[in-house]
Amino acid sequence: VGFLTTFAILLHEIPHEVGDFAILLRAGFDHSSAARMQLYTALVGVLGACFALCAQSPKGAENSSSWILPFTAGGFLYIALVNVVPDLLQESSLRHSLLQILLIFCGVGTMALLSAIVE
Repeated sequence: VGFLTTFAILLHEIPHEVGDFAILLRAGFDHSSAARMQLYTALVGVLGACFALCAQSPKGAENSSSWILPFTAGGFLYIALVNVVPDLLQESSLRHSLLQILLIFCGVGTMALLSAIVE
């Protein structure tokens, strides 16, 4: 489960970070300032993960993973869809809209397949 979760997060984070970098550039940051901001947010995420690992007891690991993983996956889906849906509504090409919706369903299907494999 840990390997699959790490892999899924990496697949999500790489394009997400590139998108965040582009948003910072559009907001007026120069390349070095945008890169620094991206680094700062990544470091805060790592610190949060370290704190969570240190604060958790070995006995509570199984109980907490039963609600943390679905909560985190739902959060990732929400954030991804909030970023995608406004662009879909502005898209004038029906072909591109259908392709994006198909890719969203492919992503959900991939997660369902990985979930079935793990269980």
